[in-house]
Amino acid sequence: MSENARLALVTGATGYIGGQVAQELLRRGWRVRLLSRSAEKVRNLPWGDAVVAGGRSAGPGEAEVVEGNASEAADVARALQDVDVAWYLLHSMGDSENFVQEEVEMAETFATAAHDAHVQRIVYLGGLHPEDEPVEELSDHLRSRVEVGQALMDSGVPTAALQTGVVIGDESSSFIMIRHLAERLPGAIAPKWVRNRIQPIAVADVVHYLVGAADLPADVNRTFDVGGPEAIEYADMLDQYARAVGKGGRFMLTAPVTTAGLAASWIGLATPISSRLARPLVGSLQHDTVIHERDLDDYIGAPEGGHTSFADAVREAVKDLDTNRWRRVFLSTTAAVATTAAVGTLAGSPDSRWYRTLRKPAFQPAGWVFPVAWTALYADIAAIGSLSIADLGEQGRTEEQRAYVAALGANLVLNAGWSILFFNRKRLGAAAVESVLLAVSSADLVRRSAKVAPEKGVVLSPYAGWTAFASVLSTTLRVLNPRRR
Repeated sequence: MSENARLALVTGATGYIGGQVAQELLRRGWRVRLLSRSAEKVRNLPWGDAVVAGGRSAGPGEAEVVEGNASEAADVARALQDVDVAWYLLHSMGDSENFVQEEVEMAETFATAAHDAHVQRIVYLGGLHPEDEPVEELSDHLRSRVEVGQALMDSGVPTAALQTGVVIGDESSSFIMIRHLAERLPGAIAPKWVRNRIQPIAVADVVHYLVGAADLPADVNRTFDVGGPEAIEYADMLDQYARAVGKGGRFMLTAPVTTAGLAASWIGLATPISSRLARPLVGSLQHDTVIHERDLDDYIGAPEGGHTSFADAVREAVKDLDTNRWRRVFLSTTAAVATTAAVGTLAGSPDSRWYRTLRKPAFQPAGWVFPVAWTALYADIAAIGSLSIADLGEQGRTEEQRAYVAALGANLVLNAGWSILFFNRKRLGAAAVESVLLAVSSADLVRRSAKVAPEKGVVLSPYAGWTAFASVLSTTLRVLNPRRR
């Protein structure tokens, strides 16, 4: 059967790797079938114009969609009918108690249907893992990939289970995490696993191997390690990323212990990656993930031009990305917060005779508390404001980003305005009203930050708490000093 007549089934085509594989198969003239819950979502992909109308069969270089659920045997059987080669590129980042079992059961459903449909080959993308560690001691993320690969290889259908480490590509979650940690942090104190060795691979090289595996001999049923030309410590990947995009080096100190959960929360705070997604990614970094063989090269050859270096893969991945967004947002947000702090400091006069003679409540803190608290809070506002605005921009949430900037601007105006009303104009009543408005605005800012990432809302919440206390204090000062100006 000629290649142009072969029918491929690609699962996970709305994901990053699946979409790349489907696009390459179309370019090579395959007839491509896609199993997806939503045909409309597929048609909205960059190559969605290759999808034929519902009810039509795909011709060479065209794609058809079978709407269905990969966990439903009937849907999978329908999608696999008459398929020559099937790409199993499904892997969730689930965190349910039965996550691994659910992944394996879905793979077994697919494997049984592929066998019954007389599929000639299955191609699967799993993860590199240490060969000398028992499977049950791996992270759930890695263990599920190993066990899914085994389930497919046990199906009776010849299976190529490719195993990779970190994929370097613009929409790869692992790469997005590396990119933003490197761009946003000049250095860090990190858990000891940042010294584990990882063998990253360019997304174009992954696609080369995944598509090429379709032509393996029929008697080949095994795993293959695929990776770039070098194994790199994770900490060095951050440093090399920064150098590759012209941002200078990054330093990394290691701490004795840090739990994966704590590290995931930190990533959820500092990057656009959610802590839920970061947790399995961090879990896979708890082990060295390097290749032990390059046997697939003997069958299908290395990528054209050889294995892509890490630096070249990075530069290719960021060629259409804004790698200076964080710097711009951080500088502009910090400047706005610093201006607010300066106005408040210049307008305030806590040592004036007028202020010292005001009647004050018993719960008012000592004078030294205010500059210490406000310095920390202004740093908090600048950091969380910058992170939230930058993340919304990275995620394309433009309207939310504009609304956040407007809310932050209003909050800073209210913040600076209180000092002017209270100390400069001596308007205790107006200052009390404004302090309440500031507290409401601060709570709203925390809410908006939490929508970007729960960790950001948590870290900014002391600001809302402090302004709520300040509103009580300001209102009490007005009550205790009804005639003062």
